[in-house]
Amino acid sequence: MDSINRNQPEHNREDLSARDAITRIRDMSEDAESCFFCTNPLSDSDTGGTRPMSIEQADDDGALWFLSSADSRKNAEIQADPAVRLYLQSSKHSGFLALDGHASISRDKAKIDALWSPIMKTWFTDGKDDARITVIKVTPTTGYYWDNKHGDFVAATKMAIGAAIGRTLDDSIEGNVTP
Repeated sequence: MDSINRNQPEHNREDLSARDAITRIRDMSEDAESCFFCTNPLSDSDTGGTRPMSIEQADDDGALWFLSSADSRKNAEIQADPAVRLYLQSSKHSGFLALDGHASISRDKAKIDALWSPIMKTWFTDGKDDARITVIKVTPTTGYYWDNKHGDFVAATKMAIGAAIGRTLDDSIEGNVTP
């Protein structure tokens, strides 16, 4: 991630790589179900091509899969520059993940079939055979996460006890993810 400097105590930091990073990405994306999908993530524009997208799948290699319209601005931006950034939040107060990655677009019919759900007909009125439907695969290259170590209930309990006794009982954890 660009210039993220974290000076956290070691007990609050855990960098993840390989399988551990992929597991974190999969778990958080399955909980989040959607993300902010940013094309041109390093541009000077106000939004950087940012829009909400449903995550259709996080696979065993850590790639995230989306369905998109071939004539969308997003697809045109990916064709011009495949660098993307995704922002996920998997629960109300925890489970934050920012991922940089490389996006690719295909018309893989088998993958469209695997990702298809009836609600998609809202955007693709001809169903999974709609001529405009494409698949976007985002392969993460690096990222950063913020979460809690022991789940929302334990974190909330520690916060309440800490407030009552006037002491910080931090249950947070954060670190790099490098699939």
